[in-house]
Amino acid sequence: MTMCATVMEVRDGSLLVCDRDAGQEVVVHTPCACRFCVGDFLRIHYNGVMTLSIPPQISADCIVRISCQGC
Repeated sequence: MTMCATVMEVRDGSLLVCDRDAGQEVVVHTPCACRFCVGDFLRIHYNGVMTLSIPPQISADCIVRISCQGC
């Protein structure tokens, strides 16, 4: 599955993003979180599994920066 999202917060080991299609916040677990900045627009590939927590959580297989807004 693929999600297009904007980074709202960079955390240690995860990102808080806003899913552009669903309009909801999602926590994305990734060991490369520190490579991204608030405002970056990302394409996030994941296995389709999303928790039912609030906010929902996913584990990224691959993250591609589409544009850099916060650096």
